[in-house]
Amino acid sequence: MPTNALALSGQVRVVDGDGLVSAGERIRLHGIDAPELRQRCDPSGRNWKCGAWAAEMLAKIIAKGELSCEAVDHDRYGRTVARCSVSGRDVGAQLVRAGAAMAYRRYSSDYIALEDQARAQGRGLWSGEVTAPAEYRKTAKRVASAAPSGCKIKGNISAKGTRIYHVPGQRHYLDTRISPNKGEAYFCTETEARAAGFRRSKR
Repeated sequence: MPTNALALSGQVRVVDGDGLVSAGERIRLHGIDAPELRQRCDPSGRNWKCGAWAAEMLAKIIAKGELSCEAVDHDRYGRTVARCSVSGRDVGAQLVRAGAAMAYRRYSSDYIALEDQARAQGRGLWSGEVTAPAEYRKTAKRVASAAPSGCKIKGNISAKGTRIYHVPGQRHYLDTRISPNKGEAYFCTETEARAAGFRRSKR
């Protein structure tokens, strides 16, 4: 086994179209960028949930056989960036070929040819208008950069899906960033936060 092979054990959970969790190890697929889980595509027409669809495609792929991953790097969020395969077939390549993800050209040229083919044939994301996931994240970040007037409670969702809210003055309040595309939000009252399924941070 290569020294940079990941030891995957137990159930592998799909986070989104390019993210997995296995035994607490957060994995970001190398060289591809899939739409965010809550992202929608083709706003001029069909307006479908392309982010959820991409995650479903990834789930179907990893359900077909044994998953193995080889670590390439770590990103700024502490995730392991890895090349993964199922029964010897490259997971990233399958996603890009199906139009469920784009080649992440900023970091790799591995899947550019496959993206060009998927785009030419109108597969998946390329069946209509689509905003590149990186651009979508930038827009969401700008929207989230300022809390609505008077609504300063931050509802955060952890990598494990735990929903916690932070109020001004708490230990992690200033470090918490809100991403609406992940389902996170600002709340005006604690009652509102609890009603949305968040619990108060203990610190």
